[in-house]
Amino acid sequence: MRLPAPLVLGLLLATLAAGAALAVEGDVVFKRKDGQAGTPPAVFPHWVHRIRYKCYACHPTPFQMKAGAETITMDAIQEGKLCGACHNGKIAWDVSFETCNRCHVEK
Repeated sequence: MRLPAPLVLGLLLATLAAGAALAVEGDVVFKRKDGQAGTPPAVFPHWVHRIRYKCYACHPTPFQMKAGAETITMDAIQEGKLCGACHNGKIAWDVSFETCNRCHVEK
């Protein structure tokens, strides 16, 4: 029995959306500092990026190979630094209030 293409596509998209909402092994979770309540921590899907890009695309610039070496802020990202070097609306999706939940994921 063949499933209709729209159903298959819908199931695939639902699976991807559910997977994006959960941190998995290999992901980097940026824990919030004390007093930064409200916004959930950002989750960086390292292996998704690693599958698409070679290590030198991000290391050693803009990110050192040591976890926590950079202080990542939304201001820096919106200035085109760190994640914002690619997440600028040209290379990858832009960082905005409409895209918060792509990184800041409720558990």
